Amino acid sequence: MRILLIDDEELSLKAISGFLTHQLGHDVSECDNGSEALKIYESNPFPLVISDIRMPGIDGIELSRYIKKLPGSQFTDIILITGYGNMDSAVQALRAGAYDYLLKPIDVEELATIVSRVEEHLSLLKENVDLKFHFDKKVDQATSEVQEKYKRIQSAYSKIVGVGNIGIFSEKMREIRVLAGKLHQDRSLPILIEGETGTGKEVVARMIHYGSGEITTPFISINCTAIPANLFETELFGYEAGAFTDAQKKGAIGKFELAQGGTIFLDEIGDLPLDIQPKLLRVLEERAIYRVGGLKKIELDIRVICATNQNLLQKVKEGGFREDLFYRLNVGYIQIPPLREQKEAIGPLAQLFLTQYVEKKNRRFRFLHRDAIETLEKYTWPGNIRELQNTVERVILLYDDIEIKPEHTRFLTGVDGANPSSTMQGGGSVIEPGKIKLPPEKLDLKALEEEIVQKALQHFNGNKTRTAEYLGMTRSALRSKIKNP
Repeated sequence: MRILLIDDEELSLKAISGFLTHQLGHDVSECDNGSEALKIYESNPFPLVISDIRMPGIDGIELSRYIKKLPGSQFTDIILITGYGNMDSAVQALRAGAYDYLLKPIDVEELATIVSRVEEHLSLLKENVDLKFHFDKKVDQATSEVQEKYKRIQSAYSKIVGVGNIGIFSEKMREIRVLAGKLHQDRSLPILIEGETGTGKEVVARMIHYGSGEITTPFISINCTAIPANLFETELFGYEAGAFTDAQKKGAIGKFELAQGGTIFLDEIGDLPLDIQPKLLRVLEERAIYRVGGLKKIELDIRVICATNQNLLQKVKEGGFREDLFYRLNVGYIQIPPLREQKEAIGPLAQLFLTQYVEKKNRRFRFLHRDAIETLEKYTWPGNIRELQNTVERVILLYDDIEIKPEHTRFLTGVDGANPSSTMQGGGSVIEPGKIKLPPEKLDLKALEEEIVQKALQHFNGNKTRTAEYLGMTRSALRSKIKNP
């Protein structure tokens, strides 16, 4: 496809042009100002025009309006490029007839996706003109072309993105991405990732596994809190035939063997039973396992990554985690900061989630109002990135507008408008010792206790360790109350 690209910043111009030309195979004409671009377009119209908004002389919005007034411009789509803080101009651009917009710095995955949508859009427009004359032929041709383009874009994604659509918007996360790239080079190093629930520990683990290239080796993920204590050993190491009652006749391989050549990710490693911890230590030191009931040593070629939302060093001091295992895992260490300590990332992350969900849910939302961003930045995000993602999805389900506005996010502050950090999720008043008022007739203490436990679980997104600490009880006591309401 022929593309007219306009940007007065030479480095940006060359970078975008190179990607469109070499990675996606388009024919790109470059221009550094709006006046010259208009002359070039008038002499030979382009199917796609990509222009920066802020330029001397004719800016991107004016250029868009001029082009849309020219004959035949119904077969031209315009994409405008704007800085993160220039959302008002982007809204004006859409109203002036632009097809879509891109935020600086340019995300190549998003660029490829939008260009692909433009191709499909223009293809449909042209088909509507001559469909009655060449229906069968045109449908087959368009289908073949779209499929071919999709394959090329998929290939470009795998080379450029690597592990998927991940937003890196803070200096700390950029440092973690660099560290993940270094750790990717040595598969023999055990790695420990610490961070609160919802901070993206598994995402970082996948970054370490995939690196920046196409990796086809397995990534096996295990949540240590989801496996009953009596099944841990067979789940991790597998078992031989007849190893125990009800064992399969042929035995079974464990998760470590499934991860051969790749990565095993042990999430919530702080909850690994104490009797399994020395066995994991032996695996890390010998890089080999024995199946339960087996005598044959099985050599392992795997990377081991562990993650936890607990302070493992503190747990070692309390006797809940083996010291030798902790220091063995701590060879490669990554600490992910909570979202409240990355305020500069909240707005861009919300915009990223907005773009993803809008396409899935078919909504009109395109931007976040700056006041809405301020509201999000003031919130403490106990559930971190996962809670932010759920919040954006909830707004998109409940509303349909061009911008996310402050009124769309009022549920974050609770029904009484208090600071979310001082209330339990779902609203209501804070329970404070010495200020509790008893009902005049009867108090259902059991029901009140159940409600407090459920509210606390919701507040910490189901994290039992943090809930138990908050309520001043042990995890086993909390489990008992959940199982026996």
